Amino acid sequence: MVSKVMKFLKKFFNWVLGLFSNDMGIDLGTCNTLVYVKGEGVVLCEPSVVAIEKDTGIPVGFGDDAKKMLGRTPGNIVAIRPMRNGVISDFEITEKMLRHFINKVHNNKGFFHPRPALVIAIPSGITEVEKRAVRDSAERAGARSVDLIEEPKAAAVGVGLPVEEPAGNMIIDVGGGTTEYAVISLGGIVYSKSIKVGGDGLDNAIMEYLKKTYNLLIGERTAEEIKIRIGSAYPLEEELTMDVRGRDLIAGLPKNITITSEEVREALQAPVQAIVDATKVVLENTPPELASDLIDRGIVMAGGGSLLRGIDKRIAEETGLPVHVADDPMTAVVLGTGATLSMPARLRRRLVVKTRLDF
Repeated sequence: MVSKVMKFLKKFFNWVLGLFSNDMGIDLGTCNTLVYVKGEGVVLCEPSVVAIEKDTGIPVGFGDDAKKMLGRTPGNIVAIRPMRNGVISDFEITEKMLRHFINKVHNNKGFFHPRPALVIAIPSGITEVEKRAVRDSAERAGARSVDLIEEPKAAAVGVGLPVEEPAGNMIIDVGGGTTEYAVISLGGIVYSKSIKVGGDGLDNAIMEYLKKTYNLLIGERTAEEIKIRIGSAYPLEEELTMDVRGRDLIAGLPKNITITSEEVREALQAPVQAIVDATKVVLENTPPELASDLIDRGIVMAGGGSLLRGIDKRIAEETGLPVHVADDPMTAVVLGTGATLSMPARLRRRLVVKTRLDF
């Protein structure tokens, strides 16, 4: 009897706090962290980077400020990414980063700000331990309650797919560290797959190509710029060129070269093919009734990696299905977490992830 009263009081207390708090949806990504505030929309989008002092471990910069330091820090400061392949690689730093972003949002809301309820997007293939790590980090960072939702589900909700209907909806979320695939029906994932290929993998492929072909060493920021400016997964109507600066591995001196979009496409061949092959695996494992729905509905792509030129055409050509890139693929996941905050409890329970300790 006492336990039932305590549970009721806890729910009532959380309900009262919910009337005054700025509940948030968070896309805790390998490359970027986005925050959605209920009733306001996306209010923060910053790189998932933290700069810390080596000797003390004290953070000296977060997000945009820390990213500017990547590859340019003095010896006593290191800029790191606490998220790798969509999961937490540094528990303590992730907690501090989350706390910083939550406080940054709250500082714009005035003096009084109760602890928020959070909905956080996570990769679909992570372990129970990794799920608990995300939840514990968020709770330690000041969350009142934490719900987890798988990234492809959040992306599907964010782009407006009718996930609650008894029909097949397929989403591909190309993130920084992973690419998530899911076929969704009736609010649940019928089949999902996650591969450790994403935007970072594309950047690394460009870095390796220039190292092997031109003996040129470049950093992550330069590789990302090349990918954005002239990268493609499908032949372009008009091929592009770009001047690239780096360090000559033989002479050890600064060097400038000109590369073409054809070369970059060759460099990206392996990771792009991995994304295409995984798409075929998902389709092969989709139940026939749902697979037939995809002939009309097609595949929807989200995530920053889906902005790579021609990747939708490449997948459409190899699968024979229509492929659509979301209007704003970068914010699809965080918009999905935000939409989940306002959903009826019945549908929300079907979408959020349960860990073993929740039962």
